[in-house]
Amino acid sequence: MDASRKRAEGAGAMFDRQLLALPGIRRAFCAAAAFAAAQGALVVAMAWCLARALTNLWDGAAFEAQAGLLAGFAAGFLGAAAIRAAQDAWFARWASRVASAVRREALAAVFSDGAALVDGFGSAAITTLLLEDGDVLEKYLRAIVPRMGNAVVIAVFVIVALFVFDWVSGLIVLVMMPVIGLYMALLGSMARKAATSQRAEYERLSNAFSDTMRGIDTVARLGLVQAWERSLEATSEKFRAATMKVLRTATLSGSVLDLISTLSLAAVAIMLGFRLVDGSVTLFCALASLVLVPECFKPVRAFASDFHASLEGRSALAAQRRLMDEHRKAARRRLEGAQRSGAPASAGATGRPGAAASSLTLSFEGASVDHGGRAALAGCTFSVRQPERVGIVGASGAGKSTLASLAAGFRAPDAGSVTLDGACGEGADAWRREVLYLPQAPTLFHGTLRDNVALYTPEASDEAVLAAVRAVGLAPLVDALDGGLDGVIGQGGRQLSGGQAQRVALARAFLDRTRRLLVFDEPTAHLDVETEYELKQAMVPLMEGRLVLFATHRLHWLDVLDRVVVLAAGQIEFDGSPDEALRKSPTLRAMAYGERGRP
Repeated sequence: MDASRKRAEGAGAMFDRQLLALPGIRRAFCAAAAFAAAQGALVVAMAWCLARALTNLWDGAAFEAQAGLLAGFAAGFLGAAAIRAAQDAWFARWASRVASAVRREALAAVFSDGAALVDGFGSAAITTLLLEDGDVLEKYLRAIVPRMGNAVVIAVFVIVALFVFDWVSGLIVLVMMPVIGLYMALLGSMARKAATSQRAEYERLSNAFSDTMRGIDTVARLGLVQAWERSLEATSEKFRAATMKVLRTATLSGSVLDLISTLSLAAVAIMLGFRLVDGSVTLFCALASLVLVPECFKPVRAFASDFHASLEGRSALAAQRRLMDEHRKAARRRLEGAQRSGAPASAGATGRPGAAASSLTLSFEGASVDHGGRAALAGCTFSVRQPERVGIVGASGAGKSTLASLAAGFRAPDAGSVTLDGACGEGADAWRREVLYLPQAPTLFHGTLRDNVALYTPEASDEAVLAAVRAVGLAPLVDALDGGLDGVIGQGGRQLSGGQAQRVALARAFLDRTRRLLVFDEPTAHLDVETEYELKQAMVPLMEGRLVLFATHRLHWLDVLDRVVVLAAGQIEFDGSPDEALRKSPTLRAMAYGERGRP
């Protein structure tokens, strides 16, 4: 079974089966066949005209008498060039449409699945897929589909014509074509593996570079610059080695194909020479055959050349397919969760969850999440109802951030379900409209302070933005910025401290009072105690009347929470009031009083 599957993969390596899933591919193949048939007919006509003219001249006919044949040859040459130009233009438009559709589909999947998809692929890999791979895919489609049509259809026209002119020459070419096909299939399998390895190393290098840019300050402060440099150098070297392997495979394929086509032409020429001597073939048929044989191998060599040159395009298409497969798996998980919870799969995708109810209810039913074979969460079951303030407490690695991402709708559980007012819909727009999410490190974009604060409410007035800024203690920053609210922050602008960045995130939350679910994922974990206490005074008013999930390992937040869910190794150890948790939860007692707990 495995052997047959490997043979099938080897045979299919030359043909990219991923193409069959693209929109409009059948029409593209039909167009490729039509363009190739027109070129094949003109190639045969050109060979006939040229061979007839040379034969007539050999027989002593006047050169002027061959003007019609030479004109026919020239017309065929120009016609073939015009057809190739039309073919290139048609496939350029088609490839552009398909690449745009694929990019939109991938972008929709990223927006739908959110952080879960980005975490699985890496932010740099997702960015590359959405930006660069679209152009790579377009170039790939422009080349590979018409070349495939030419390699098959023109070869058929030429071989049929060869059998008409000289069956021996046709037989030689017919025998050599499967040899070329087998070689290309074997080499294509090698090339595909090499390209897949190169793509994996490229994504690893991209993600490493992105991580370096984000964490360069931390690396420098910890004195790990040299160690990190060695790590990057090793990653870069792996990418270089993978790239050289692809180039070696491509160079080898071109050389071998040139050798096969040259030997085939030599065999035809030798056989024609002997048969011309014994009179078993006419000069006209011999000349026509010699003209046609190179034309038979030309599209095959062009296809092979483009095939190996387009390995990057194949890898880009494969990456897009992997992304869409993950998106479909997430959709299936949402559907299964909806079926288990008895809610329709589309609930939460339109309208507003719980719009008819007076308060939100967020429910976890056996929610489990695996990270690389390790259970980040295992069978978590509990419900929270607005306006409860619930703390998610546990040591580092207990699963707090994973649970927060489930609550925010950024990902679906691998098992069990998470519902908001009975609606199961990871990534649903309506779910997002209910969530305010404050992470450990909020993202600041290059732009004005006003634009960053009003990110979720761009229609907010300057007065409302300024009020939100003052409410979170950013008035000194406004005074210090050139232009005040119009001052530029983020990349290339004024750099803000961690506390200031968190205040910007809080100001965003102050501007949007319509969202009823607040998810805090350790928003003060990287701040000093003094800054955290200052922010606490601004954060508590945000919780009024809302459903709050606050993931933290700092216990001074317990005094503003109604309930505590204690996590230990991905499982719920305790669920109850803060006072009870301090008495009954071993994990919380250890965090509060030390490893031995309160004496």
